[in-house]
Amino acid sequence: MDERMYEVFHNEGSAPVKAWTKGVQVEDGAREQLLRIAALPFVHKWVAAMPDVHVGIGATVGSVVPTYGAIIPAAVGVDIGCGMMAVRTSLAARDLPDSLRGLRDAIEAAVPHGRTDNGGSNDRGAWHDVPAAVNDAWAALAPGYAAIVEKHPKIDRGVERGHLGTLGTGNHFIEVCLDESDRVWFMLHSGSRGVGNRIGSHFIEKAREEMKRWFVHLPDENLAYLPEGSALFDDYVRAVSWAQDFARTNRELMMHAVIDAVRASGAVPAFEARLEAVNCHHNYVEREHHYGKNVWVTRKGAVRARAGELGIIPGSMGARSYIVRGRGEPESFCSCSHGAGRAMTRTKARAVFSLEDHAKATAGIECRKDADVIDETPGAYKNIDAVMHAQRALVDVVYTLRQVVCVKG
Repeated sequence: MDERMYEVFHNEGSAPVKAWTKGVQVEDGAREQLLRIAALPFVHKWVAAMPDVHVGIGATVGSVVPTYGAIIPAAVGVDIGCGMMAVRTSLAARDLPDSLRGLRDAIEAAVPHGRTDNGGSNDRGAWHDVPAAVNDAWAALAPGYAAIVEKHPKIDRGVERGHLGTLGTGNHFIEVCLDESDRVWFMLHSGSRGVGNRIGSHFIEKAREEMKRWFVHLPDENLAYLPEGSALFDDYVRAVSWAQDFARTNRELMMHAVIDAVRASGAVPAFEARLEAVNCHHNYVEREHHYGKNVWVTRKGAVRARAGELGIIPGSMGARSYIVRGRGEPESFCSCSHGAGRAMTRTKARAVFSLEDHAKATAGIECRKDADVIDETPGAYKNIDAVMHAQRALVDVVYTLRQVVCVKG
């Protein structure tokens, strides 16, 4: 690997950070956060930073943290298993109706999205009459969940089955896209919803308690870790693996619902949607082998990109997205970015951009253009072209997608 493709920085006595960020702006806070993670004694070799890197809680979003003998729950985060799914269809652009509002309405009616009633009984983002397919999927997940909450009952204080097959809020989305050949794709982004949040939050707090119990002083309490071999470590690995399965199933159920809704809309001719599908996490932890050791690899806002492996790198509401094939770069621990990455906080975006700015940035796209999505406007994110150029050694582009319909929670 040509070292000129990435930059290296480190503090004396700690592991280095290798950052594929050339040509992409990186905030000072993100660099400082990366250095704090790299200073932990159980980091294996180095920390890898992707070009979409930005400040997160504990660990930077857009980082790959390989560890030996410990896991940092806050580095995995609370949207456990969050990721992407994309399906190519046999439809072409010419098959789409002149007005795409009907397709957007059909998708919004088929998939609960958003959050109302403070997540209570009238929440529009959860099922009220759970579909049979969701019930069947939950039946397969329920025994694992029961085993988790038997030992950690605090986790069982919210919705789980009612969120399976639902979108959520924030940067989660469902899109209808076109590739370079004007073929139609469906693409979506979501994770483990409320139950994943409860699992992540519970074990983050447990890790903090362990640090206090053992008098471990850290530069950031969100770097609290669970040592391998402890009962809590085993419980966390079991719970996080279950949440990742929940997230993958969640995306599969939504994709089936989207396909069925578009078919039933009457707006397009009959089509197939089995030509090519990708379903990948970008917030997760997994056991992998790198540089002679079996280690725990935490990807927080990063996609695994082993040689030949397909992944998805989305842009924003008004920017291109990419289906990519990994190049298996060992120095990035076979990883790439999970998107464009935020260029500013949600608060700053709401202060900087107007409704007119958002309307211009999303011109020609059937999507929400109201004040509640200003923090998701394209200008709040880094330039996806610069991000892709910075990681050209990590992935090859297979398809370039542009959205024509975007559903946001």
